[in-house]
Amino acid sequence: MTERLQKILARAGYGSRRACEELIAAGRVKVNGGIVILGAKADPETDHILVDGQEIKTLGSYVYIALNKPRGVISAVETPDTRKTVCDLVEVKERVYPVGRLDVDSEGLILLTNDGELTNRLTHPRYGHQKEYRVLVARRPDDEQLAAWRRGVVLPDGYQTAPAQVTVETTFGKGAWLRVTMGEGKKRQIREVGAQIGLPVVRIIRIRIGTLKLGNLQPRQWRYLSPEEILALKGQAPKNKTLRTNHKTNSSKNKKPSRPTHHSRK
Repeated sequence: MTERLQKILARAGYGSRRACEELIAAGRVKVNGGIVILGAKADPETDHILVDGQEIKTLGSYVYIALNKPRGVISAVETPDTRKTVCDLVEVKERVYPVGRLDVDSEGLILLTNDGELTNRLTHPRYGHQKEYRVLVARRPDDEQLAAWRRGVVLPDGYQTAPAQVTVETTFGKGAWLRVTMGEGKKRQIREVGAQIGLPVVRIIRIRIGTLKLGNLQPRQWRYLSPEEILALKGQAPKNKTLRTNHKTNSSKNKKPSRPTHHSRK
């Protein structure tokens, strides 16, 4: 059955549909020996599809991984400098991609997967998936600063941030830990908002993406998602509510991390 090429590539693990459209537009995709353009269709069962000269493999199963990204690690598949990427910390044979980003100085939950459809669902603004953070600021916020953050702040480039949920979790020295929940993800937004309202940000830890929680994962540790977590991220209810799985964690320090038995199949 023929379908749009970007959908085939996304399902094969080449990123979101938008990222796959960029691959096509850049002339990096060929079908049956010819370079294709946006809007092209193909049949993955009968057509010969190449990306950068390599034949794609239509995946029969998807991989879903939660990682606790430490500070100093880049949220990308590869980088031109010498710093590690999130993919360097997860030793699996499949090609996986980070869903969204955390800046290099931020920490916490990163989802990696080769499911392009889920990547699109979690990153497209129309779905409004919330992300929750613990944020350490250098000063104790007053009511006016909290109110400004909650209603939205105009950044130096003129961007108006959307309303956010902001509460004080606890004081910490001269500063405080805040709990920030937001439905958008402009680059370095939390740091820019903090600077704009006089609350310099010292540390950011993401603890939730949609329904997926960081839990007790330690920095550099990762684990496979349970079937229930995958269904929840996709907005589906599990068919078997009694289903339970092992949440075994793995560390990037291990050479060959063991693989739990709850690998999800599409």
